[in-house]
Amino acid sequence: MATDAEKNGIEKTCESDTPITIGSEKTSSEKTEIGSYFISNYPPFSQWKKENLSDVEAAMANPPADVPLGLYLHIPFCRKRCKFCYFKVFTDNNAKEIEKYVAALCREIELVSQQPVMGDRPFRFVYFGGGTPSYLSVKQLNSLVDRLRANINWDKAEEVTFECEPGTLKESKIHTLRELGVTRLSLGVENFTDEILKENGRAHLSGEIYTAWDWIKAADFPNVNIDLISGMVGENWDNWKYNVEKTLELSPDSVTIYQMELPYNTVYSKDVLGNKIEIPVADWPEKRDWVNYAFDQFLAAGYHVSSAYTVVKDPAKVNFSYRDNLWQGSDLLATGIASFGHVSGVHYQNKPDMVSYIGDLMDKGQLPLGRAYTPTSEQSLIRELILQLKKGYLETSYFRDKFKVDIIEHFAETWKDHKANEFLDFNNERVELTRKGLLHADALLPPFFEEEFRNVRYT
Repeated sequence: MATDAEKNGIEKTCESDTPITIGSEKTSSEKTEIGSYFISNYPPFSQWKKENLSDVEAAMANPPADVPLGLYLHIPFCRKRCKFCYFKVFTDNNAKEIEKYVAALCREIELVSQQPVMGDRPFRFVYFGGGTPSYLSVKQLNSLVDRLRANINWDKAEEVTFECEPGTLKESKIHTLRELGVTRLSLGVENFTDEILKENGRAHLSGEIYTAWDWIKAADFPNVNIDLISGMVGENWDNWKYNVEKTLELSPDSVTIYQMELPYNTVYSKDVLGNKIEIPVADWPEKRDWVNYAFDQFLAAGYHVSSAYTVVKDPAKVNFSYRDNLWQGSDLLATGIASFGHVSGVHYQNKPDMVSYIGDLMDKGQLPLGRAYTPTSEQSLIRELILQLKKGYLETSYFRDKFKVDIIEHFAETWKDHKANEFLDFNNERVELTRKGLLHADALLPPFFEEEFRNVRYT
């Protein structure tokens, strides 16, 4: 399971009913605790309700706002579930089950393409996320794309991303993805050591990484990203340095590094809670030290910091259109089970139950909408501010022009507190995170929340 989409703006369903709270107590802890740390939207998903579906239905039925348009397609199948995974994924799938899902997904695309909110806008970006999109066979991929193109195309998209798990790739599949118009591959490496990959439940081993990489480089994709995770179970300083060294040897266009967390409903979290064992993940200071080391090594090799999680070789080219557009309020038509989208200022999520998802599309001929939320202007401002802050800086003129708000004055005490803790510096024109601030990025965000949302269930 690649994590790229979830960590950069597309929020997948957490399958637990256990409250996941966000707030200063959780985010300031030195120890990795059970619960949600990473913040990917605002207001929290727990505020999204079935009763609000009329809002998204109305948004779909009206002409679009003047914003870029993106498309997300969720492929929820994996070879196995990672022990730290909490996404909506399915394992042990047969071809018949996959075909039923793909048929429903294509029907959803057909219905979405008929919505007035599409307008005449081309897709600015397209993202195949999972799960593991590369779990699909060449035949299944070709069939999916052929049916999609009967209703839409992404010929004008500046970026088409496809998430991959190394062990699911074949040379023929790589060529198929290139032919289908994929411009950016995101490879879920996470770690280069077999023992750690096995311990954490990854489906692939290190040999499959190198084999897949040779095929990927030969196919000459415009942009290839590698995901790493700081703090996997069993990891130590020597292993982390080895991971950074091996990544530099491969020399990808970008590297995304996540600090491991333990949301509810993961194998590890259930084991900790059920068997009362010690949490097996490194503490936050150690994970941040590892990311700090990695940033230093990548910068020395000519990379540039693109966000609290990402370094890129060439900051002048399009590196992550999906993230950058989402964080500035673009529309996202999200398709597939449990996927989240945003249209004309309204947030929505598809139904997370497979029977209901397929039944709505194939039997009722309707979009499988599950819940929605229409944020206020203040909430939209906060959402864009906290997400864009993850890039390491904010231009105050952007918020003055779009929201008619002076964010320095509006959040004066929070800026002062963060500056006093050496997380950032600011003036009337710009806010800029320090390296310390980048490493603590998600812990800086809850103080910007409205009071009623600072200690509520997140999902």
